[in-house]
Amino acid sequence: MLTPRRIQIFKAIVDEYIRTAEPVGSKTLQQKYKLPYSSATIRNDMQILEEMGYLEKTHTSSGRVPSTQGYKFYCENMLSESSLDKKMEVAIRDAFAATNMNIQEAIQMSCHILSEMTNLTTGAIGPDAANQKLAHIKLFSVDERNAVCVFITDSGHTETRNFRFDEDVSMSDIENCTNIINSKLKGVPIMELADRMEDIKPEFASVVQRHDMLFTAFVQAFIKFASENIYFSGKDRMLYQPEFEDIEKLKQLMSMLDDTNVWREIGNQEKAVAIRTNHGAELTWIDDVAIVRSRFKVNNHDSGQLMVVGPSRMQYEKIVAMIDYAAGLIEKMYMNQGGDNDE
Repeated sequence: MLTPRRIQIFKAIVDEYIRTAEPVGSKTLQQKYKLPYSSATIRNDMQILEEMGYLEKTHTSSGRVPSTQGYKFYCENMLSESSLDKKMEVAIRDAFAATNMNIQEAIQMSCHILSEMTNLTTGAIGPDAANQKLAHIKLFSVDERNAVCVFITDSGHTETRNFRFDEDVSMSDIENCTNIINSKLKGVPIMELADRMEDIKPEFASVVQRHDMLFTAFVQAFIKFASENIYFSGKDRMLYQPEFEDIEKLKQLMSMLDDTNVWREIGNQEKAVAIRTNHGAELTWIDDVAIVRSRFKVNNHDSGQLMVVGPSRMQYEKIVAMIDYAAGLIEKMYMNQGGDNDE
């Protein structure tokens, strides 16, 4: 039974373990948290909390650490309605005030800021390509062998791809490619673009000198656009987390980060334990990995999401407040740029 005393002990253990990454014993709870109970009483309650599935005992210490079920209970019942730290709020808001920043840049910048502030890996998933159509593309020549292509969807979402060619490509060929695609493929669902390119291949050949090379580059870019609508920042930060000193755990996490198919359905994984907080953020635990996600609308039908990925031992109140605030700013950008229309 979860008595008020056991809940107090449990919360102190979670708070202390999040702060130190060290198993927590009864003496620590007595001395640091001034708990007015005997060591024997605290140890007995810790044993009961372990039997209930909220704590685990490590092999290397007599202390306890929270289990996945324990973190779930903690986040469901003990997260306060704390507001975002003012310094963090100002830093995020000021970054969004930068001029000449498109939505994709804002999303990537949000990931970078959140990774810096949390010292964890952060990511973003754009709107599901299955529900989007091509609005237009812009292709910018960097030099004779490099170009940057910006894809804009009908929801206002943008993606950037770098093209590197094996041979020189003229500016006129680049402009002709852009004009053909914008004329013939506007309104085509993102998932169908690569296939529809075959329909306009003869037109490429008739007006573009390096048509084979450019055609292949666009087909490959459209395939990636449809399947790799995800971005991560700070993957290397996992190297500095004690939980991932185990090389096998680190390999497992890096494999997850590299698998773009994992993230849209992360809460539906077989081993996943998931909840939604009162704030609206979604929390998911898979083994020793925790994912905090917050969604942002891009129009009346589609949404993307920001996420923080790290060990289960993370500062949930701080991270939930930060990610919800940043997601809200991204959503506001989409709406201000016309992402809320249905055209």
